[in-house]
Amino acid sequence: MSSLRNAIPRKAHKERAQPQARKRFGLLEKHKDYVARATAFHKKEETLRRLKEKAASRNPDEFYFGMIKSKTVDGVHRPQSEANKYTQEELLLMKTQDIGYILQKAQSEKKKIEKLTATLHSLDGRPSSKHIYFAEDREEAKEIRSRSSENKMASTSVDIPDYIKRKIASSYRELEARKNRANQLEKIHMDMALQKELQKKGRKRKLREDEIVCPTTKPVFKWRSERKR
Repeated sequence: MSSLRNAIPRKAHKERAQPQARKRFGLLEKHKDYVARATAFHKKEETLRRLKEKAASRNPDEFYFGMIKSKTVDGVHRPQSEANKYTQEELLLMKTQDIGYILQKAQSEKKKIEKLTATLHSLDGRPSSKHIYFAEDREEAKEIRSRSSENKMASTSVDIPDYIKRKIASSYRELEARKNRANQLEKIHMDMALQKELQKKGRKRKLREDEIVCPTTKPVFKWRSERKR
């Protein structure tokens, strides 16, 4: 029965439109429009109530440094500029600390690269370091060479499982990423060291392209020699 009842066409009940006599007032407000308007009104009312309560219960003796370190522009608080917050000596000290941190990270990356390289060499069957053998005569030298070649062939003939191969490939990708990171850290260290030297006292100037002996893409500076007093 329910399917037959739904099959019968029904009259579509539309919402009442604005009467012709009230067309000058615009569209007739529906219930959903009233709900949205009432929600926004009560939200603003609650915000004003909380602000009034906060203003009534504030301590008249409270103090914040923002009161003297900001100013009001068109009703909006603007903080003061901190362009000259630190002196030249303080900036040099912070630059030195930053350079030390970058240098420490670069050295740490190099140690990790050396350790990972040695591990991968041992997994591939390659010697992790060079060994020097001393032989008394040619016969002993030939025997040492044959023994080392047999060891290499035995190590390469071993069948490595697939999961170990995947781990080795992942380690090689990590090694390549660490090498790129170490190179980037070295470049950053060199740039920061140059910026630190440029901040020091002394007369210096940037060389023109025709004055540079070895062409390079980076700027080259020259310090003028000054007699110490």
